[in-house]
Amino acid sequence: MISVGQSLPAGEFTIFTTEGKQTLDTQALFAGKKVVLFAVPGAFTPTCSNAHLPGYVVKAGEFSAKDVDAIYCLSVNDAFVMKAWGEAQNAQAITMLADGDASWTRALGLEKETGSFGGVRAQRFALIAEDGLVTALNVEAPGKFEVSDADSLLALLG
Repeated sequence: MISVGQSLPAGEFTIFTTEGKQTLDTQALFAGKKVVLFAVPGAFTPTCSNAHLPGYVVKAGEFSAKDVDAIYCLSVNDAFVMKAWGEAQNAQAITMLADGDASWTRALGLEKETGSFGGVRAQRFALIAEDGLVTALNVEAPGKFEVSDADSLLALLG
């Protein structure tokens, strides 16, 4: 599993922008930026939709005030699902990253097998990275939502 002090692995993500569907790599997403990235097991699932993503949507301005350049939401879903979920949650301030084949999630070592729920998914976690280097990492215990929420990450930013 990735840890504090390590560089994020290379990878590509599919996102939707005003220009349509695009593929962005980790260099474009993380180089020269201070970012918060949080991962959810699945878009449109209860905790993810009722608490995890909404917390970051509501607190986006507070992250910006702490010099965070971008907030990324990662899920092992396809780009169309992530786009629809972001729209349904009014998450315009959040970049919705689709890791459709879980390759980047696996490269982080933060995948979990959910069986018939959906196969390989991301564990619930959040991290802070500066210029691609992990400066903080909070990984939830199975079935918990206590350390990857927006308030926990804001507290880490001081």
